Amino acid sequence: MGLVYIGHVAPHILHKQRTVSISRTAAQAWIEPHAHGIYVKPADMWIDPSRPAERALVTHGHADHARSGHGAVWATPETLAIMALRYGTEMGTAVPYGDGFEANGVKISFHPAGHVLGSAQILLEHAGERVVVTGDYKRRFDPTCTPFEPIACDVLITEATFGLPVFTHPPIEDEIAKLLAARDANADRCILIGAYALGKAQRVIAELRRAGYDAPIYIHGAMQKMCDLYAAHDVPLGELILATGLAKAEMKGAIVIAPPSALNDRWAQRLPDPITAMASGWMRVRQRARQRNVELPLVISDHADWTELTDTLLELRPSETWITHGRTDALGRWCELHQLKARALDLVGREEEEES
Repeated sequence: MGLVYIGHVAPHILHKQRTVSISRTAAQAWIEPHAHGIYVKPADMWIDPSRPAERALVTHGHADHARSGHGAVWATPETLAIMALRYGTEMGTAVPYGDGFEANGVKISFHPAGHVLGSAQILLEHAGERVVVTGDYKRRFDPTCTPFEPIACDVLITEATFGLPVFTHPPIEDEIAKLLAARDANADRCILIGAYALGKAQRVIAELRRAGYDAPIYIHGAMQKMCDLYAAHDVPLGELILATGLAKAEMKGAIVIAPPSALNDRWAQRLPDPITAMASGWMRVRQRARQRNVELPLVISDHADWTELTDTLLELRPSETWITHGRTDALGRWCELHQLKARALDLVGREEEEES
């Protein structure tokens, strides 16, 4: 297979001041959705395959999109570093944002998705058509990753994790203020926040710093290597201290961040009467918070909410929208009501993990 590096690729980002004219045809002839991933037929490459592939294009480092065992991998430098840390994979071919290459007549480039560090949308150009695979994305400000860029396309392949109108995430500043108010009102306790180790934990830490909280933040040992990786990629997190082995008296008034699985684990019993919190878009659903015994639900998500999903579709107006996972029926129905052609893809392995 011939690969030709083509350097920086202009993504035709949409701005309100201009309209980009593109072709309006279908891409089914060369893009094949399968249960275990999206196959780019002319290039003989898979996007986010859930099983080992000879050639894989990876949008980001979360386990439902990235895995070990591939023969060759193309991803952003940050995603390759995350994969090496999490899965012990050998480094693949790094494709920085805006750069790209050509594989058997398909131009492939990577552009920011705003989901987590290194997350990318993949733009595929072939036979006069443009297809964008978003992976997971969000459009709100996040100090830990590069913002989402809207890219003109014929076919948009989008997630729909929070594809229901009830999911409208509040401003993160309000959730951080709620967290700090709970800490101030409970000086003899600590706040224990469940947050996914990749992306969510670092975002909560960075938002606390942005809100002016400069005290040490305590972390579970499972968080340390990923936080170190973020710091190595110029994401400042301030002073972080491992929470293990400290006396309860030292932890009064502290903010502690741990994996969600540790909230009800023996590890948490060493903390001084912790207020259990959870940072997740699913905390919008009260029943989920009750099921996990969460006293302080924090609606903080690294995925687009309903408004972001629908605003993106209205802005891009692709001729077709392919919905990969999540609330496919609701978003598909919305597309129908707005005269946008849509179809649901039945991909396996796209789980409702706590990274949401």
